[in-house]
Amino acid sequence: MPSISNKGRNMPESPIRKLVPFAEAAVKKGKKIYQLNIGQPDIETPKAALDAVKNNDIDVLSYSHSAGFVSYRTKLAKYYRKNDIPVDAEDIIITTGGSEALLFAMGSITDPGDEVIIPEPFYANYNGFATASGVDIVPIKGSIEDNFSLPAISEFEKLITNKTKAILLCNPGNPTGYLYTRDEIQQLADLAIKHDLFIVADEVYREFAYDGVKHHSIMSIPGLEQNAIMVDSVSKRYSMCGARIGCLVSKNKEVMIAAMKFAQARLSPPTFAQIAAEAALDTPDEYFEDVNKEYTERRNLLIEGLEQIPGVKVAKPKGAFYCIAELPIDNADKFAQWLLEDFQHNGETVMVAPANGFYSTPNTGMNQVRIAYVLKKENLEKAIEILKIALEKYNK
Repeated sequence: MPSISNKGRNMPESPIRKLVPFAEAAVKKGKKIYQLNIGQPDIETPKAALDAVKNNDIDVLSYSHSAGFVSYRTKLAKYYRKNDIPVDAEDIIITTGGSEALLFAMGSITDPGDEVIIPEPFYANYNGFATASGVDIVPIKGSIEDNFSLPAISEFEKLITNKTKAILLCNPGNPTGYLYTRDEIQQLADLAIKHDLFIVADEVYREFAYDGVKHHSIMSIPGLEQNAIMVDSVSKRYSMCGARIGCLVSKNKEVMIAAMKFAQARLSPPTFAQIAAEAALDTPDEYFEDVNKEYTERRNLLIEGLEQIPGVKVAKPKGAFYCIAELPIDNADKFAQWLLEDFQHNGETVMVAPANGFYSTPNTGMNQVRIAYVLKKENLEKAIEILKIALEKYNK
């Protein structure tokens, strides 16, 4: 029979979604699952975004421009300038989610066999995007002991070869919740200029920054205009994961010309979702103030609860809504499956994402899990208690 490609064989499973069949089986058995495994906010989508679709009187659902609506890109550029990111509409291509923006970036700046340096742990799908593009990830390991802050620049320099094309980072970080300081961003910028590299910054969690700490965009660094590429999305910002609207942003004209070819090949981003995303830009600042307050309270509840469980080590996030926790277990994959198949407490259990899938270094993060604090506080509190009981039973 015909055989699939090596690329298809090597495409990694999602560590977030590969446990779904076990979760579905658990639900059929009547278990209630507290889902700590996926970054699906329970915050309501802004009403303006939903109303823009409900009240639209389109007669023909036609293609948009391959770069997305001019009106949306213009309005989006205004939003960025408000956030100290000096870009114009022509510096933006609207994409089908941040995922497509990352694929466009990979396709525009790398050839098969090129290398991209990424601090790990990192968003698991970077592994998949690299595989799809024939790119080799060169990981540089962060440490839970220092909250996964930026590794020393000297360690980055050791990894740079004639195949290195870019450094990719997520800021704030998924899965760590780490928020890079202005100094760390500047160090990376200086390194990129020195070695003529791109920096691709995944900034989809920009709005979620806690404890009075400010987010610093790679696009706001003077002198880095030709090296900087930003990936963004409405998924988390406006709790619109299902809209699948993101964007690729760069002042580098050659990058944008190349990316536009990929955009043209997939024709256009979805029309109704762009309408919703454009309307969402009218969301008042109070929305984010309320959301950040809620996530700060959830984070504090989660971290305090985890720190009280014997043998658990956790990094305290400054942004996004994730944390990495190190558990007193040998294999998080087996533990996560056990939670769904063999464990319950009063008919309830929890679902976590094994963290080894957020690394590209083999056999790393085997005793770590990513936890998303996207549940209401009362449910988060229950989930922590169930996790504590589960660990006690698992380690007997």
